[in-house]
Amino acid sequence: MQTQAQQANDKTYGEVLESGAVRFERMLPGPVERVWSYLVEDGKRATWFCGGETEPRSGGRIDLFFKHSRITDEAPPESARKMNDEGALMSGTVTVYEPPYRLAFNWVGMGDPDSDVEIELTSVGDEVRLVLIHRRLATKSRMAMVSSGWHLHLGLLEDQLLGQVPRPFWSAHEPLMAEYTQMQRDAAL
Repeated sequence: MQTQAQQANDKTYGEVLESGAVRFERMLPGPVERVWSYLVEDGKRATWFCGGETEPRSGGRIDLFFKHSRITDEAPPESARKMNDEGALMSGTVTVYEPPYRLAFNWVGMGDPDSDVEIELTSVGDEVRLVLIHRRLATKSRMAMVSSGWHLHLGLLEDQLLGQVPRPFWSAHEPLMAEYTQMQRDAAL
């Protein structure tokens, strides 16, 4: 059975901030140092998003190795089979590294132009407020894909932090992407 926070997070959609930018907010179990470790440590980040080393400094490199077979047992759609089974490496440059509260990076290899991700953590009692903003999403289809991806990945992060069985990924991705496409249809780009 899900807690109230989990139910709220399941229904917490990203919101469009400005042209090509989407914002997510989640309340996660703390402490903040633990949540931070799931953002920057390869083995922990690979359990909910993607693996890869993070150079711990502004100007450092961040590797984003996507291999979704690490985060879900569900069969992928054919279009994602290679990435799911073999993996796909993208990279970026760390633009802000302020442990354990702020991480930002430029994401290269997800489309043109590159995009920017900023994650801020704030302690709120025993919980941690995570705010993620992804900017410079150049097309509506890219914005819907990124929005549905973050929505699902942040849910998986919550599952990891709670020590529970990860929720479905692939079976939820296409329906969620369709929802975001509809919700963001009037967003300016």
